[in-house]
Amino acid sequence: MKRPPLALPELAVPREVPRLGLASFRRRILIRLVFLLLALATLALAVVLLQDEKARIYGNYRQGFRQTQADLLARLRQPSGQLALLNPGTAAATLPLRPLVLPYASLDIDDPGRAQQAVDTAGCSVVYPDDSALCVAVGSNAYAGGFIYLVGSFASGDLVGREPGDPDLLAVHRARIRLEMRGELRTWMAPFERQSLRGEPLVRGRLIAFAHDDHQLAPDAQPVRDFRASVWQSASCSGGGEPPDCLRRVSYAIRLPAEAFRAALASGRLDWPPPDLDRIRVQLQILPPESEKPLFDSNAPGAVAPPLLPDLDRFLQPGEVMTITRQDRDRATPIATVKAREEAGGQSSPLILRLIDLLPVAAQPGTVSARETLATPLGRYEARLTGDARGIDRGLGVVATRMSWYVAAMLGAIALAWFVIEVGLIRRIAVLTQRAAAVSYKVQRDAGGDAGIVELDVSDLRGRDELGILAGGLADLLQRVKGDVQREQLRAQRERDMLQAVGHEILSPLQSLMVLHPDAADPAHRYVQRMQQAVRVLYGQASPGEALAAAQLELAGLDLDAFLREVAANARFAGIDDVHYIASDSPVPVRADGFSLEDVVTHILSNADRHRTAGTPITLSLQVREGQAVAGVHNQGRAIPEALLERIFDYGVSAAAADEGIGQRGQGLFVARTYMAKMGGTVQAVNVQDGVRFELIFPLQR
Repeated sequence: MKRPPLALPELAVPREVPRLGLASFRRRILIRLVFLLLALATLALAVVLLQDEKARIYGNYRQGFRQTQADLLARLRQPSGQLALLNPGTAAATLPLRPLVLPYASLDIDDPGRAQQAVDTAGCSVVYPDDSALCVAVGSNAYAGGFIYLVGSFASGDLVGREPGDPDLLAVHRARIRLEMRGELRTWMAPFERQSLRGEPLVRGRLIAFAHDDHQLAPDAQPVRDFRASVWQSASCSGGGEPPDCLRRVSYAIRLPAEAFRAALASGRLDWPPPDLDRIRVQLQILPPESEKPLFDSNAPGAVAPPLLPDLDRFLQPGEVMTITRQDRDRATPIATVKAREEAGGQSSPLILRLIDLLPVAAQPGTVSARETLATPLGRYEARLTGDARGIDRGLGVVATRMSWYVAAMLGAIALAWFVIEVGLIRRIAVLTQRAAAVSYKVQRDAGGDAGIVELDVSDLRGRDELGILAGGLADLLQRVKGDVQREQLRAQRERDMLQAVGHEILSPLQSLMVLHPDAADPAHRYVQRMQQAVRVLYGQASPGEALAAAQLELAGLDLDAFLREVAANARFAGIDDVHYIASDSPVPVRADGFSLEDVVTHILSNADRHRTAGTPITLSLQVREGQAVAGVHNQGRAIPEALLERIFDYGVSAAAADEGIGQRGQGLFVARTYMAKMGGTVQAVNVQDGVRFELIFPLQR
């Protein structure tokens, strides 16, 4: 018969993925929980720090409020604070300049040094980029004359003075003054006249004003009678060097006559300070000889105004408000309200503000306030300072909003690290785990079947990193196993072909022997039949179990006592020495097949001989109990593991192979149990104190 060509196993890609247990996700869950806890810890740390900062600020709030009150009142009691109270206007410099009300009744114009010191103490001067300064002001007492004062300084070389009677003003240093007041513009040209002796280090002089804006005096020109101005020039250089080639500081004090003030004073209708003081504009220019380009111009850009009430906001804490009220005899007039300055870049998130409001602290300061009365030359003023803790929250919110970007950056770094690990490691591990589980599942499910060899595809997971090397190594190892399995299948197929060919050659003479012994009662017929069944197993037509199940046993009455006595006597001829039989007192009849029972006892004796302790006997015994005959085979040696007491009777299971790695096929005890079942009996193994006892149990023949 022609056999089909040998077919090689095909590679199969697993498509069924088993449901993985929780243990396979444990490390992935652990890594994700670690990153989640790290993110939560970062947020918790930020919230705790914010709460601690809020508690610290609230704890110091009242003390800080009292300190702010003391600092502000101290400043308001100083001349600079008095100046701010008397001039509750804006802090921005307005060009041309407007007069301010000084906390002094008047200034001493004859001494520019003292006048300069007074305005510096009051902080009245407007400072320019070239370090020049000018204070335009009026006295706090209307009855001191109703003048406008101009006190300042600038840097210049040697002053060139006008000789008395000289009509040419272009060749000397001179001052041009413009006064815009109540719709009228007045202009004065005031040349410098030297009063100190020549050679004297300190230059002293005065300005003589003429009521016009021309550089050439008329023959009948007369100076303004109420205009007075003193000029002093320092003897030392302001920027180093030696006179006369260096610039020296020039200080001046000018008193401008204000006819409108004097007219109102004479009529008795003068309100002081004048209500239109903020609409008066003054410009001062210092002109050098032979030039119209001024050395100093009060309208020059970049002027810095003196600090007034609105500038006090920088001394207030967040949430604090200072209200200034003028106390007249019959009423109180609010003149200014100063609020705390907003933080630079004071943007705060509404969510952070809400979070700050929700954070609990031990002490809530709430709203606090304080009042103080201040006396000035023009009346009494009440300063009320109020503070609200919610302002602290807003200030803290600005800082917390800026810091939230750092917290967000930390959370972003954590998220990025998690994403890199998730995509670059965990996802690849999950894919590799699923594919390996699918391979294992298919191998276990199709074990012993005809399914193809499973292939593990990891082409998308290979790489130079550790996981890529591991995936590649597993794929290469599985590929090697596939090759080995294919080669083993080819070798097994060739062996089967060879055994089938040998078996086919043996069956022919066995058929002839069956013809020579056709009688079923002939023992030779039964042995030839058993040989045919064994050859069919070898040939591949039946499994060992099927061959043994098909075996026909001839059951007949048998004296078990005589049978065992004969077996013990003939055991040495089968290579089993030192077998002793403990005879029964009387015959023990059972139904059995003598040839099959001989195979059963021989297999059990062979097993006992392999496992007994060297030099010890094997004991056969026979007992009758509860209507059954029990034949025992006992040997001294190691006990059989409890897990194998039943399995050793299965085909292919051998206690010697499991314990010692001996190449036993595990077939003898399987044959023993199969034949005992066909004869209506059972066989079992029992561990006793000094070894193992096999018991053959038969029902007694009635």
